[in-house]
Amino acid sequence: MTRRRIALGLCMALALAAVFGVSLYRDRTRRPMYTETWWDLFDTVTVVSGYADSAGEWQAQAEALHADLLRYHQLFDIYNHYDGLTNLADLNEQAADGPVAVDPALMELLVFGKQAYALTDGACNIAAGGVLALWHDTREAVQAARTASGETARDSGLTALLPDETALTQAARHMDIRDLVLDEQAGTVRFDDPELQLDVGAIAKGWAVEQAARAAEARGLDSALINAGGSVRAIGTKADGSRWTAGVQDPDGGDVLRTVALEGGQSLIVSGDYQRYFELDGVRYHHLIDLAALQPARYCRSVAILCRDAGLGDALSTGLFCLPPDQGETILEELTGAEALWIFEGGTLLASDGWPAGAG
Repeated sequence: MTRRRIALGLCMALALAAVFGVSLYRDRTRRPMYTETWWDLFDTVTVVSGYADSAGEWQAQAEALHADLLRYHQLFDIYNHYDGLTNLADLNEQAADGPVAVDPALMELLVFGKQAYALTDGACNIAAGGVLALWHDTREAVQAARTASGETARDSGLTALLPDETALTQAARHMDIRDLVLDEQAGTVRFDDPELQLDVGAIAKGWAVEQAARAAEARGLDSALINAGGSVRAIGTKADGSRWTAGVQDPDGGDVLRTVALEGGQSLIVSGDYQRYFELDGVRYHHLIDLAALQPARYCRSVAILCRDAGLGDALSTGLFCLPPDQGETILEELTGAEALWIFEGGTLLASDGWPAGAG
């Protein structure tokens, strides 16, 4: 072979490598691992670890992934407005006056929210924003009072900040999911109840992680683990071919209770009473509200969901946490590929039939 043919062959190989992301000069099982940590997404810490052929390739993938997640964060935000974007905060203000045109991604999330409501027997209800706002405001008020008093505020005085039954009952009259009217063809949303308010906290983070992971895979990212505050999604495997792992935390803050190996595309989503809460007179008030009782759910300490869709996992982890375990098991029996692990007070565990044997 002449030098010209060798050079031509090398150029063609390099061109193919550039197009298809093939590394010609590195053993792909020994690619370096990179990690990014972000603090500006969904009011939690997001950590992404993965393997790439070069720091430049990883940086490009990480920046694109962060941009996708940040867009979803802003789109699904119910507390802040953003220039040039009609988000959930805008929708909550405007949709009672008539149809509001929304971004296709927001429409997709709301459609999924209605599906999640049906799937969880109403325990996961994105239309319950009025009830959830009362509990959110209470958490903020208690934290502010304790901060102002240097943590010396008496619990007996702070109990007055708890939402009263009348306010909760009144808010619950305005969480009928049927009053959320979605016109997918026109791309518009309206509220038939002028006092309805949306809160997508039960599904948004998992749904966003799933969509962003799929987009990253389409861009060529083939090895990563996304962990957005307990919403974990695996892409491919580690460089050596082994599976990524994720842990189910002890609600009391101890060691990880169970470790689960994730196949590419699998997610582990955990909801628990130890994430956003305050305590008064020895009672823990957390952010996962039983919409039948209008109080923080007390059935268990946490629920972990293992499945192939982080959005579904998010909805199920919230829904099953807020339902009696036997009702949750019945829901799981109707699904394929979704498994659950319940953790109860005292450390007792209950696993669905398909939860990985020996995971620990």
